[in-house]
Amino acid sequence: MNAIADVQSSLDKRNMPINQVGIKDLRLPIAITSDAGTQNTVARLTMTVFLPAEQKGTHMSRFVELMETHHEAIDFQGLQTLTEAMVARLHSDSGKLSLSFPFFRRKQAPVSGISSTLDYEVTLSGEILNGQYRHRLQVMAPVTSLCPCSKEISQYGAHNQRSHVTVSLCCTEKVSIEEVIDLIEAQASCQLYGLLKRPDEKFVTEQAYDNPKFVEDMVRDIATALKADARIGQFTVESENFESIHNHSAYALIQYP
Repeated sequence: MNAIADVQSSLDKRNMPINQVGIKDLRLPIAITSDAGTQNTVARLTMTVFLPAEQKGTHMSRFVELMETHHEAIDFQGLQTLTEAMVARLHSDSGKLSLSFPFFRRKQAPVSGISSTLDYEVTLSGEILNGQYRHRLQVMAPVTSLCPCSKEISQYGAHNQRSHVTVSLCCTEKVSIEEVIDLIEAQASCQLYGLLKRPDEKFVTEQAYDNPKFVEDMVRDIATALKADARIGQFTVESENFESIHNHSAYALIQYP
């Protein structure tokens, strides 16, 4: 029987290395372990490695094979182990593995205490660059912001927005998804909830009115809290406030350092 040629492993003579090569938008069911326990979700994965100049191609099937044989829930340490296994399997010294997924959290309404589920968009990334591992966590949390200017100049009422606040950070120690969500929600005019009764609606409306925030205020307050956390190195904070009286959004971003 004739051997099947391995074209990917053949020699390339163009002298051009590739920084990242692999697969993108692989959708799989996964389990995520966080402070509240383990939950099942569906993730979109991007898996890449560094390809040296002399190698024609990478072995794309090995990325999928790795995930098909991985059955453990993924946590902070598990992502590092999985990233290291990917790099070793592809015979590279650098690589990146990112998982983007909806993360669900049970919340109690502030007055009635009724329980409901709220979803957040999360991306976990593990990267090995020249033998060194780093972990990145990104969380997008929806919140309420109320305009301080509108409150100041209006005889009654003030316009508010539903805001998407995104925090992306690099850390050397574990920072949980819930910690980032709590930090974002604490700096908003008010949190969002999946289900509210009338007493709850009264509470969140008045809380937002008592705690007005410009988009600039929210990113500055969140960045100040992140900067004070010794576990966190680089971070980016951005907020898009979907205006209720304009046909455009208000937007702000802080990148540190």
